[in-house]
Amino acid sequence: MNGRKFDVVIYGATGFTGKLVVEYMLNEYGNDSGISWAMAGRSHEKLIAVRDDLGVSEEVPLLIVDSNEKSSIADMVKQTKCVLTTVGPYQLYGDDVIGECASHGTDYVDLCGEPGWMHEMIEAHSEAAKASGARIIFSCGFDSIPFDLGVLFLQKEVIKRFGIPAANVRGRVRAMNGEFSGGTAASMTATMSSLKNKPELIAVLTNPFALSNGFTGPQQPADNKPIFDDKLETWVAPFFMAPINTKNIHRSNALMDHLYGKDFCYNEMWIQGPGEEGKAAADFISSINPLGDAPKPGEGPSRESRENGNYDVLFCADVDNESVHVSVKGDMDPGYGSTSKMILESALCLVQDCSELGGGIYTPAPSMGVKLIDRLQAKAGLTFKIEA
Repeated sequence: MNGRKFDVVIYGATGFTGKLVVEYMLNEYGNDSGISWAMAGRSHEKLIAVRDDLGVSEEVPLLIVDSNEKSSIADMVKQTKCVLTTVGPYQLYGDDVIGECASHGTDYVDLCGEPGWMHEMIEAHSEAAKASGARIIFSCGFDSIPFDLGVLFLQKEVIKRFGIPAANVRGRVRAMNGEFSGGTAASMTATMSSLKNKPELIAVLTNPFALSNGFTGPQQPADNKPIFDDKLETWVAPFFMAPINTKNIHRSNALMDHLYGKDFCYNEMWIQGPGEEGKAAADFISSINPLGDAPKPGEGPSRESRENGNYDVLFCADVDNESVHVSVKGDMDPGYGSTSKMILESALCLVQDCSELGGGIYTPAPSMGVKLIDRLQAKAGLTFKIEA
C-alpha cells in the first residue's frame, strides 16, 4: 500500500458515531499526530460543519463519498491504507465498500453485528482479500471486541496455567450502563427484513458456527432462557448480543487453528443476581426487547450520559477443579463512547502494528489479538484483568 495518501479514512464522519470517532482521534492523537487521515461522507456541507464544530485542522481532507456510487467508493478506497466505516446497516450500505477494499488491498474495519451479511461477505470476498492483501475485520466495537478479546485473554491464561485450553467458557455481563446503539437496533431490523427475501439466512442466524468456515463443533449450551449459574450463585438472563458475539468467537477459534480446541463451548448471559429478586429480574429481561428504546440511527446519548456509562464482563473457565476468572471493563457507555474508541484503535492497530498479517476476512482476536488488547488498555479506557 505504498503511495497511499492516508493511513485511515473515517467514512461516515457526519453521523453520530462517526463524529465521535473523529473527536476521539483529535483528543487522543491531535491534529499533529503524524497520522495521515481524512473524513468522508455524502455531504460536503455536513463534513465542513463537523470539522469546524470539533476544531479539526483544515489540512485534514474531506472526501465526498456516496454509498450508492461505486466509483466514489473506489476512489476513497484507493487513497487509503484503511477504511474505517460507521455507515450502517452494513447489509444496506456495505457491499461495495467491502468489495472495493478486497479488490484493491485496502484494510477495513467496521462495527458490524449482522451475521447474515457477514456470512455472505466471507463467501464472496475472502479469496480476493487474501490475494490482494486486504485485512478486513468485522465487529470492532462493543460487538464484539470485549467478548472476542476477553475469551482470548482468558484462554491464554488458562493455557499458561494448565497447558491446555478450557473446553467451556462462560461470558457473564456483570454491568452495562448506557444507552444501546441505534445502529445496532437498525441492523437487527434490517436483518429481520432480509429474511423475507433470503429465508436461507435463518440457518445462518441460528447456527453458532455459521461464520466458522464450514467447521461445526459440539452442541452449545442454551442461552435463550433464564438459568441459575451454580458456580457464580446467581440468576442469569439471555444477553441480546450473544448471537453475534458467539459466532465471532467461534470464528476466531477456527481462524486460530482451534486454539481453544475443537470441542470448545461458549455461553454468554447477563447476571441479574441471586434469590427470588434475581429470578424475577432474569425473567423480566428475557421477556422484553432491550433495544426498544434505542436511539434512532444518527442520534445518541448526551456527552454526560456517555461519560457516565461503563461496562464489566466476566469470563469464567473451570479446569482440573480450579476456576480461572478474568474481566474486561470499559470506562464509557458501550454503544457509543467506548465503541468509537475501539474502532479507531482497531484501524490504527492494523496499519501500525500488524504488518505481518496477511490478507483475509477476520475477527479481532486472530488478526490483532494481544496487540489490540495493549492499545485498548493504553489508550481507550479498557481494562483486562485476571481476577482468580
